[in-house]
Amino acid sequence: DVQLVESGGGSVQAGGSLRLSCAVSGYSAGRNCMGWFRQTPGKEREGVAAVHMGGGSTYYADSVKGRFTISRDNAKSTLNLQMNSLKPEDTAIYYCATDASIYPCTVDGIWSRWGQGTQVTVS
Repeated sequence: DVQLVESGGGSVQAGGSLRLSCAVSGYSAGRNCMGWFRQTPGKEREGVAAVHMGGGSTYYADSVKGRFTISRDNAKSTLNLQMNSLKPEDTAIYYCATDASIYPCTVDGIWSRWGQGTQVTVS
């Protein structure tokens, strides 16, 4: 059974940091594009960052450039998102997703597999 499980969410004050992780099991994502998305009630889902698990460049939404860093650990089948200088507008449920057909690896396209999300609250 394919599972993407996010962790690391929580509450933090503005200016603080959080590190999200997404563990992939039951599925080989080594050649996939993986990304982080976020959504708040009443708003459309927003793509935050993406990276290809096989290597290559990273993608960041303008709203997080310079503050968030996406990284991958292929040995552990894990995707991370280091979030620094957090702002109240970063408050959202953060989801990781993966898909083998997203190319180039950005947050666009139709993503087939999603985690359940983790809440990030910045006050």
